[in-house]
Amino acid sequence: MTTTHHLRVTWLTMLLTLVAFIPRSADATVVEFQTVMGNFEVNLYDNATPATVANFLEYVNNGDYTNAIFHRSVPGFIVQGGGFNFDLAWPVTNVPSRPAVVNEPEFSNLRGTIAMAKLGGDPDSATSQFFFSLADNSTILDAQNGGFTVFGEVVGNGMSVVNQMEALQRFGLGGAFNEIPLRNYTGGDPTADNLVIIDQIIITDSTVDSAGVAGLNPAPNTLINAPPPVVPPPVSSGGGGGSFGLLSILGLLILQHFRHGLRWTRQQ
Repeated sequence: MTTTHHLRVTWLTMLLTLVAFIPRSADATVVEFQTVMGNFEVNLYDNATPATVANFLEYVNNGDYTNAIFHRSVPGFIVQGGGFNFDLAWPVTNVPSRPAVVNEPEFSNLRGTIAMAKLGGDPDSATSQFFFSLADNSTILDAQNGGFTVFGEVVGNGMSVVNQMEALQRFGLGGAFNEIPLRNYTGGDPTADNLVIIDQIIITDSTVDSAGVAGLNPAPNTLINAPPPVVPPPVSSGGGGGSFGLLSILGLLILQHFRHGLRWTRQQ
């Protein structure tokens, strides 16, 4: 072996060693939600929905979801968060929004999936807000507003924590907080003891495409080209991220089930 070749091998070995220690947070596919009600993991679909995962991880890596709250719950439908932070006292503040991300409606909105909320009439308007489906919401969300982008799913027994959030009593505090889930609330301004707070979201597995490694098989969105549900013009009510909008046509059946309606195409 020549001296030049030996030096090349040595430098290559050093380079590979350094690369091994570089954080790969941008490629992370498993994150852990650490909340006041317990922790749970979410497997992200980084290869199938790369823009959405990258957008979500920007918020995660910047700490934007630290002290964020779950501000909306509709039992049997969704729990939603990622739009507001609790900074020691009420009222909450908006999570700083980054540029909206392109829509990637590859997968179906089934129970246990996480998807992005967005503005009504604008498929490519998702920023920070996300929601977990509590049931099979495919017929409601897969075709509406270009389809809602599912970019991961709760794994393990994580839905037991999400179900606890769903079971909380909800209160109407106005605006985006008319269906807010609260713990041990008796009135007045909610405190940290009442709110469902995300302490932080951390990356637990930075293996690219860990969805495949985990043996997950997300259901494809087969309704994306179907005629979407008819929705009324959205009415913005402020806040970071976005949410859904009230359905008509199907509303006669759906609204009776969800009582307060499905307002998931307008910004909260």
